[in-house]
Parts: sequence; structure tokens; C-alpha cells
Amino acid sequence: MPKKEDIRAPSDDRVIQEISIDKIDPFPDHPYKVLDDGDMEQLAESIRAKGLISPLLVRKMYHGRFELISGHRRLFACRKLGMDKVTCEVRDMSKEEAIITMVESNFQRDRLLPSEKAFAYKMRLEAMKFHISRMRENQKQGRKFAGKPVEPQIENASEHLSRAYGLSREEIAKIGSHESRRKTQGMRTDLTSTPLESKFRSNEELGRQVGESREQIRRYIRLTELIPELLQLVDDGKLGMRTGVELSYLGDKQREVYECIEMEDCIPTHAQAIRLRRQSEKGDLTPGDIYAIMAENKPNQIERISLRMDRFEKLIPPKLDKREREEYIADALKHYARYLERKSRGQER
Repeated sequence: MPKKEDIRAPSDDRVIQEISIDKIDPFPDHPYKVLDDGDMEQLAESIRAKGLISPLLVRKMYHGRFELISGHRRLFACRKLGMDKVTCEVRDMSKEEAIITMVESNFQRDRLLPSEKAFAYKMRLEAMKFHISRMRENQKQGRKFAGKPVEPQIENASEHLSRAYGLSREEIAKIGSHESRRKTQGMRTDLTSTPLESKFRSNEELGRQVGESREQIRRYIRLTELIPELLQLVDDGKLGMRTGVELSYLGDKQREVYECIEMEDCIPTHAQAIRLRRQSEKGDLTPGDIYAIMAENKPNQIERISLRMDRFEKLIPPKLDKREREEYIADALKHYARYLERKSRGQER
């Protein structure tokens, strides 16, 4: 059975209405972060002074509830101001239609984190795959799709996935399998709805809107394969995007790479990440290999000294974290340096 929040209630054409905030649910797996920061304070003050200028976009669900498609930051600001109701535009949309609209409307924001773009692009791709799955289901039942023969529509959609996302024919052929249907459970399954070709923009079209190439969009999608800790480093600007893409191919070895970053305070270069990936593809990437590659001197890198911490464990308070231990050692060395200086002057007994 689909989850209740994934079931769409029938409704008429789009309407504008006031809706109680406590009846609005966030979009499932929403990829965009809503932060209570300075920008949020400015947005809240703007709404306080001028009101909610642009309605939130929602779709109607069963049991009198609504699912938010666009306006998560505005809704947060309204809650912050203690508002009970907000103005919303209510549309009749399928799950995949809602995903496409949610992704593309949020790309109008000035600043998006790499992780936000990554999961947004991926959600958009999965919605497109589900579109093909529905057409193939019609084909199996001997039905047309939107009143037209199914086979040419499937061919056109498959060609789009191949051209825009680089999917192989084998990958596209698997769309609509039992596993694929299980992953998309809860999406709209009526078999006579309007086709979505006109709603799905190609990567080239979306790229023109957001100023990114097809290859760049594919790189973003690949970032979703990173472990959260490495993806956070990309968001923080400490790890380059292309470096992150290469590391995403390391599978469970990513954890060892992150541990090496933490222990040795070293970020791999793009070239080092490529070497890590190639070694991993050979099937023999060991923790020693990871350390050897990442510990190499980098251009303009400050010289570092590696210490065996087991030699100092008894001398350092156990509750200190990594940064505090570093400061503790630095202070101890300064104290010892002053001791040696006094001793050299004959002041130390």
C-alpha cells in the first residue's frame, strides 16, 4: 500500500486559498536545506512588513491535508512569525509532476549548496524514469498512452534519457522492472494521464536556466553517492566537486578516506582522488595505499609532521578532541621551549 502522504486526492483546476499552516506537510525527501540564519531573519522581516507576496505552491492530499511543493523557506518564516494561515496556490499534480516543479522552482534561488543540487537533479531523473515505467505498463496491457501509440513515446523518452543523462540502453531497458516499480511505489499510477514530455526539460534546457552544462549536471547527480561526511566537505568548500565525484566511486572505502582526512588533516587533490579511484577499481585499495597517496606533499602545502599518538596518550587529558589536543601539544612545546631558553642562560637549577 502506498503511504498516505504519497496518495493524491482528486481536485479541480488550480485555486488560490488560505490554508492552515498545521495542515501543510513538507515534500518527502525535500533536497533543499531550510536554515534559521541571517537570510531567514531578513525573509521573516520582509513578510512581517509586506505580507506573503507570492503564494506557496501545494497539492491537495486526502484527509484534508496538503503537500508543499514550493515555498519551504517562506513557510518556515511564516511559522517563525507565529502565523496561523498562509496563502497557497493549490494544483492538481501527480507525484512526478510535483517533483519536476519542486526541483525547477527552487533553482530560482540565488544560492544552492552542491548537495541540494545533487539530490534535486537525482529526484528529477527518477521522476523521468517513472514516466517511462508508466508508459511500459500501458504497453503491456495493450493500451495507448494519452491516446497515442506507446512505442514511439517510449523510444523518444528513452532517447532523451540517453542523450541528457548518459544512461546506457541496458540501464534504460531495466526501467519498469519489479525493482524499479518498488522504488517508485506511491507515485501516481493511473495509466491514461497526459504525457510529460512537455513538462520535462532536457538537461540542455535546464542547463541554460541554471547556467550549467549537461556534464556538470551529471557530476552533481554523482555526488549523491558520497557518504554524508564527504558531501559536507564539498558543501563547505573544503573538497572540490570533481574530487568528490572521483571519491564517490570508492564505495565503502570512502569511510577510510574520510578517517584519513580527519587524522592527518589533509584533503586529497583531484589527481590524488583519480589515483585512489584507479587503485580501487583494481580491487586492492588498502588503508596503507590511502594514507600513502593522501600524505604526499601537495603544491603550496605547509610541511606537516606526523606523530604517533600512542606515544603521547598518557600525557594528554583523555577528554580533549582532536583540535584541543593539537592546541595542548602546541602549548606544551612553547612551555618546553621557554624552559630550554632559561636553561641555556643558566637560570634553570
